[in-house]
Amino acid sequence: MDDYLNSVPKDVRAALNKLRKTIKAAAPKTVEVISYMIPIFKHQGHHLVGYGAAKHGCSFYVMSSRMIPKLARARAAELKGYKVSGATIHFTPEKPLPVALVRKLVKARIQENEARYKLKN
Repeated sequence: MDDYLNSVPKDVRAALNKLRKTIKAAAPKTVEVISYMIPIFKHQGHHLVGYGAAKHGCSFYVMSSRMIPKLARARAAELKGYKVSGATIHFTPEKPLPVALVRKLVKARIQENEARYKLKN
């Protein structure tokens, strides 16, 4: 992850490091990997969330098509001022995502992955 973060501009790196710490705190049992050429957190063998540098700032990848309707509902209040495209939230270093929102989305993704894991076993 350090190599990836060191390859992006300083302001983007700071914003992504903050996001990374928030994700780690919300999901301490995850494993960090590079997948799709971006940092990804995996939970029980499945992609949970990811983050990366984007053309005009930063992106938080929720990595779940099931989350798209939840993001749409949250868009009016919690995501006002952020660009949402599918299951990706775009933000700038000057306007990072609220920590509470990131925690909420990560916890929702953990629940999805755990439900998937229970179905398989």
